[in-house]
Amino acid sequence: MEDFEAGKVLHGEEVLENARGIPSYINGFIKAADEEDDVELVGVLAASRSRGGSSGSWLTEECFDKYSQGIADGLRDAGELDGVLLALHGAMAATGYPRPEAEIVRRARVAVGDAPIMVTLDLHANEDGELTDAADAVFILKTYPHVDSEDIGYTAARCMIDTLRGEFKPTMALRKPGVMTPSVYQGTGESPAREIMDRVRAWERREENCYCVSVAFGFAYADVPDVGATVIAVTNDDEGLAEKIAEDVSGYIWSLREPFAGKKLPKTSEGVAQAIKLAKAGETPVIVADHSDRMGDSTHVLRELMRQGATDFCVATISDEAAIKKLGKSRVGDTVQVKVGGHADTYSGEPVTIRGTLEYLGDCSFVLTGPMSRGDTRRLGVSAVLGFGENNHVILTPTLHQVLDDAIFPAVGLSLDDLDIVAIKSRVHFRAFYNDAAGSIVVVDAPGLGPADLSQHTYMNIPGDIYPVGEKWRK
Repeated sequence: MEDFEAGKVLHGEEVLENARGIPSYINGFIKAADEEDDVELVGVLAASRSRGGSSGSWLTEECFDKYSQGIADGLRDAGELDGVLLALHGAMAATGYPRPEAEIVRRARVAVGDAPIMVTLDLHANEDGELTDAADAVFILKTYPHVDSEDIGYTAARCMIDTLRGEFKPTMALRKPGVMTPSVYQGTGESPAREIMDRVRAWERREENCYCVSVAFGFAYADVPDVGATVIAVTNDDEGLAEKIAEDVSGYIWSLREPFAGKKLPKTSEGVAQAIKLAKAGETPVIVADHSDRMGDSTHVLRELMRQGATDFCVATISDEAAIKKLGKSRVGDTVQVKVGGHADTYSGEPVTIRGTLEYLGDCSFVLTGPMSRGDTRRLGVSAVLGFGENNHVILTPTLHQVLDDAIFPAVGLSLDDLDIVAIKSRVHFRAFYNDAAGSIVVVDAPGLGPADLSQHTYMNIPGDIYPVGEKWRK
């Protein structure tokens, strides 16, 4: 709970005001409501930005109960409501609750009775029929990087308005294809995720009564019983069509299981060598994406850049609050020596000793400028930049930070134009900005808690027949 409170939990009207103008599910709700004279939104609770972000682990039962019951109590206290829009993620893992999002909806149902409840989800959601049994309609992002959050929020809100006016009767069908894939392979600009979403959109264009077809590719790093891909079709009072669409898309995903789950990426040494070669060829900046670091303190790429003699590079970022505190005794411009990273787990690598100049030390915040969450303010807390070697830099942050655009660099006194290689901790989201801004991109499969090879994990709760790591498929 302390992590959520540190990230700020919003209540009441501030839920809406904090989202207004930022491309998000809730701003999509707001846009749909603003089009109508007789629709009023009531904010209840938002606990979406915990300290450490996606580096968090299982929610404690106490934490889940506090905020899920807080939603239910807020709905009850709001008085008579015509409908409920819930902007959830879908990949939550909570102690004592095998399917936490379904439980959130069930608790909301107790609070509001028969009022329709509609849910938006992230593309990485792990869900099954318990959620669709509890909700009236479910809508999932179609893009990764997630640039359609506002669109999906708007879609859900329009469905709610039409349903309340008696113009629409949401009817759902769900299928689980039985496929798990690493997040790094789920980018919808790449095959086969691109073709899957093309098929989904083709159904929506072709069938008048097909309102929305959703695919969640799932989150393979949660050891939960509803893990893996999910297909949900929402139609206007046409159960047969919903079942037909869900079955078709599910079968299509299953047919692509081998190319989807079985891609290969260069390991650290090979990937860094590629990056240096590209930099020398002038294809800069070269973005080196370490997709598997879920804690933010991995040193594998940094160490390899140094070992191979790379120059004009920046590692953005390494999470190391202890190193930042140690640097707090120095002043900007001082020559310092400090060990960074390599502290969270066995996958993090060994700490790397940096001797160089303290270039920045301060409370770092900036406004995102790229396609993802444009206009949102990120407050990283006290951060530091170390400069060393031939125009090499490491940005230290207190927790994991995923670089989405170039906003962090001027915030700490650096310029992307002065760098040949930029190493970041991201799987796909960075592509929303850097597919255009980068000279070239290299995704490396460094050791980490989010590997491309799912067989590195030991699963206890996943279905035995899920491809490729269920018991049925393990050699």
